[in-house]
Amino acid sequence: RRSLLRAIAVRDADVAGIVAAREGSNVDDEHDPEGSTIAFERTQADHAAANARRRLGAVEAALGRLDDGTYGVCEVCGEPIAEGRLEALPATTRCVRCASGRKS
Repeated sequence: RRSLLRAIAVRDADVAGIVAAREGSNVDDEHDPEGSTIAFERTQADHAAANARRRLGAVEAALGRLDDGTYGVCEVCGEPIAEGRLEALPATTRCVRCASGRKS
């Protein structure tokens, strides 16, 4: 739980930082010689924010599984997910075998 809560805090900070940086720029792209660069950076920031929100959602879902007793159980095969995998990827929903698509 502690690891998941830390992950949420990190992702939340990521989103907040990206949103703050994006809001701080109100340059008129069309009339700025570097407008295309600014537009590209805004697009990158939008994608980074969306990715951070997606990861945050995955971590929040993991907390829900922790609360309902299904955390650490592979959603595909129902077997336990290895502790090392959960430490590396706390929001994972699949064991190594199922994540790699290997058959038993």
